[in-house]
Amino acid sequence: MPGFIDAHRHVNSNPDEGEQMQALLEAGYTTVLSGGGPAEGGIALRDHIESGQINGPRIIPSGRVSLSSTPEEARAEIRRMASMGIKFTGEIVLTSFPGPSEREIEVLGAILDEAEKEDVMVQVHAVSVQSTMAAIEAGVPLLVHMTNKNFLSREQAQIIAASGVNVCSTVGFASPVFGVYSNDNVPTFRNGEAWPNSIALTNRVPELHLGQEAGHAPVNARTEWDAGVVLGYCTDTGYDPLAGLDHELKILSVMFSMEDLIKMMGPNSASYIQMSDDLGELAAGKLADIILIDGDPLAGYWEWLKTRVVIKEGKVVVDKR
Repeated sequence: MPGFIDAHRHVNSNPDEGEQMQALLEAGYTTVLSGGGPAEGGIALRDHIESGQINGPRIIPSGRVSLSSTPEEARAEIRRMASMGIKFTGEIVLTSFPGPSEREIEVLGAILDEAEKEDVMVQVHAVSVQSTMAAIEAGVPLLVHMTNKNFLSREQAQIIAASGVNVCSTVGFASPVFGVYSNDNVPTFRNGEAWPNSIALTNRVPELHLGQEAGHAPVNARTEWDAGVVLGYCTDTGYDPLAGLDHELKILSVMFSMEDLIKMMGPNSASYIQMSDDLGELAAGKLADIILIDGDPLAGYWEWLKTRVVIKEGKVVVDKR
């Protein structure tokens, strides 16, 4: 199969980076787009891998820019980011309820305008219908998460598709995790704390009900897919990469066929990270990012958890045969 792409995972340089990057490779990931954090740390991690200091997937760094800035401060941060060679912002969070403020939209507009001039892609975190549609109206090119706080209508999904935005799945958000942080059969949130009480926002927003995001996200993903939205794959997890792959694929497989998932994780994820010419398919002219799995990828998502060989740009970087 083509090497897996995680189009939104928070990675940065740290004392344990060698072990963390090796685990990503062994799970089958050959490309990771950083979800945010200090730009300098993402660049350092990328450079450590490219120089051969550590083994790891291709890292695409991103840079932090805040909506709490003034419009001019935000523009300056985009210019600084571009001067460092960074082509993506980290996720920019829009308020879910009652929706983004006029101030947020003003600053976001300045970011989008400056980013277009500097050839930087803007990633936005919009997880309610209100914030999602506001992001679409503003002209955001990349949405890093599924809408998970309420349900999108078919008509809204068609508007999202018509905008040309790329969206990441992250349907495993809020579904309970088992057997990663403990083996006592107690459900946890993805941060290892109690499920559903530790899900972000659920205890602070009256409109939300504990754990219902676990239903909103996969249903909204299917609604967007059927409307023609280019839906890619990501995990946004911080725990073991193989366990995160298992969890995300398990939830996705309830709503999508294996053929759909191959398209989602391959060409669609390559589109999200702006590397369609190089990644996402086994084809002439593409980079030789290839994984060999011990099974039939069309048989079920569990076969995707059996990566034995990882080849990145033609070089064998993992061999478990």
